[in-house]
Amino acid sequence: MAGEGTLNDEAGQETRFVLGRGRFVDDIKMDGMLHLHIIRSPYARARIISVSGGINGKELKADMVAVGEDAGEGKGAVSYPVLATESVNYAGQPVAAVLGADRYEAEDKAEEVDVQYDPLKPIVDPMQSLASDPIHPGTRSNLISESTKGKDFSVKAPVEVEETLKMERVTPNPLEMRGVVAAYDGSTLTVYASTQSVFSWREGLSSSLGMKEESVRVIQMDTGGAFGSKGGIYPEYVVAAYAAMKLRRPVKWVENRYEHLMATEQGRGARGTLKVFADKRGKILGLKGDLVLDSGAYPLGGDWATGWIAFQLTGPYAISKAYVRTRAVYTNKVPSGPYRGAGRPEAAFFMERMIDRVADETGIDPAEVRLANATAAAFESPLGLRTGAFRPFLREALSAFNYPKRKRSGNVGLSCFVLVPAAYGGESAKVAVADGRLKVWMGGSSHGQGHDVFARRLVSKELGVSEDLIDVELSDTRRISSGVGSWGSRTAMLGGSALIEASRKLKAGAKRKLGKKYSVESLLRGGFEAEAFFEPKGSLVSFGANLVTAKVKSGMAVIDEIVSYYDVGEVLNRYMVESQIVGGFAQAVGEVLYEQALFNEDGQLLTATLADSGVPHATEMPRFKVMTASHRSQLPHGAKGVGESPTIGVPPAATRALEVTLKTRFTTLPIESEKLWAKPPSESN
Repeated sequence: MAGEGTLNDEAGQETRFVLGRGRFVDDIKMDGMLHLHIIRSPYARARIISVSGGINGKELKADMVAVGEDAGEGKGAVSYPVLATESVNYAGQPVAAVLGADRYEAEDKAEEVDVQYDPLKPIVDPMQSLASDPIHPGTRSNLISESTKGKDFSVKAPVEVEETLKMERVTPNPLEMRGVVAAYDGSTLTVYASTQSVFSWREGLSSSLGMKEESVRVIQMDTGGAFGSKGGIYPEYVVAAYAAMKLRRPVKWVENRYEHLMATEQGRGARGTLKVFADKRGKILGLKGDLVLDSGAYPLGGDWATGWIAFQLTGPYAISKAYVRTRAVYTNKVPSGPYRGAGRPEAAFFMERMIDRVADETGIDPAEVRLANATAAAFESPLGLRTGAFRPFLREALSAFNYPKRKRSGNVGLSCFVLVPAAYGGESAKVAVADGRLKVWMGGSSHGQGHDVFARRLVSKELGVSEDLIDVELSDTRRISSGVGSWGSRTAMLGGSALIEASRKLKAGAKRKLGKKYSVESLLRGGFEAEAFFEPKGSLVSFGANLVTAKVKSGMAVIDEIVSYYDVGEVLNRYMVESQIVGGFAQAVGEVLYEQALFNEDGQLLTATLADSGVPHATEMPRFKVMTASHRSQLPHGAKGVGESPTIGVPPAATRALEVTLKTRFTTLPIESEKLWAKPPSESN
């Protein structure tokens, strides 16, 4: 990696995790605590004839609410019951719940629940779903939503290429799986959460349970990864909260890995048929697309997700004509949800694969095709995406990659992308003096990224207080009045900016009160506090590029090296930026080569263990080099987003590198392992 830094001097307080001092949901112990076990449907689709025993849907009449990063509803929306009553629509759907003094007793009590099913034929393939009878009674079709972006067009072009591309579903698989502890004192429901957003949880739980938001307190515990899976709420959280309120005893639920693979929202699952019109120099004259998203059994984010992919489909390129049709469809699978990148990787994979196809069709170098479609000025696409001048950045990236030398190897893949951060909604922060120290809260807290590091540094810089005297607290809806959450490469940009504003407000208030007596020492003796909510103005879109090389090793094509060049703006902490990028490289390698949620025709999950789901081993990681550009943003600290970049940029570049190595076109991720074997020389001639 470029740059220097050790774990102690760069990661600071994050070393407590290495030393085993983290405190996670499953570490919570309370007097009288009960453990929750969920009884799940063994069928992907069935009518429920009867349910007896346990907590079931006849008792807990509640529906799920879409909250968090991908909240949205389509016109064909149907209710998603917390506990199924009339039918089940994916294998693993919660039907009932039991409680025990420990998780083993709770699992044993599952035998006390009897559920009678009438199995039905599930619909697993999204394209088949479009032509099938409705999964949900009372709906006219399996369409959740259908819409278009841009304006239809006709154009005469000497080069026309069309292809269908797919990214299969993947499971988030964070190190720490989903979990919750709920306790009720008669007036307040307190929820301890492994989460990306305490405020989304508060909104979702209060809505599903019919409570006032002020009666629900959500406290974030240390959160061991999320990758998009912990921004919203799940049925299990509502059941745990209900049981705690009913029994007036604390209730804990922590899933096992099998439950995670089966019942946690899955990402990707997108299919795009794209047609590109270009001239003989590789300049794209128009783009048409037809996108279909496998949204699963219930419409938590389908309407939002398809439009979000379409919006970004032109990428960083100046394409003057574009028209995209989008459809989100029901299938008998667990609902889809955000996974690191959340629509951005799908858009980039579709567009970059077509750029390479144009290069092949015209015989022009892929970098030259990209340069031919890059502008020297700001551009707004027909789909609504606004970007800055891309050509200067692309030239920088090609120079940083030493592309002319690299491409001579013949086994090189290049990709470019725009990172559109989740800047909507703004973000909050609070700074308060307590016991001679500064306490800091943000609306969206870390779930493994090490946000503590930049937060302490920003506050220290503004207030002149030593970082050793600054405590970054986890989010708590009682400690900070409002907030959004941590996802979509937003927290350093928006949460960091809010921290700067809150620090400045705190300092201004202290100076007004203390006058000439103001000093760091007098500040820390006072009872000062300040809260700020920051909403950005203008675009925060940034560019990125990846170069990937491949080689044949022991008869099989493998990814050899990944190089990044991302515009991260002002680097707040070099070590943490690079760590984010390298972690993203690993996830991108998994998506290209191994990871998918695979179902059989009966809707049963075939990738039901961690090994089956395809998470890569450390020994399978390629060489890597991290390079960054530092073009300041207009934010107070000048930072830009970075967290999603590797999962956006690496997959198309890696796919291209493998493709040119084997001289075989790849259109689907992950690439099937049998297709990666190099042909014997006799077959290649």
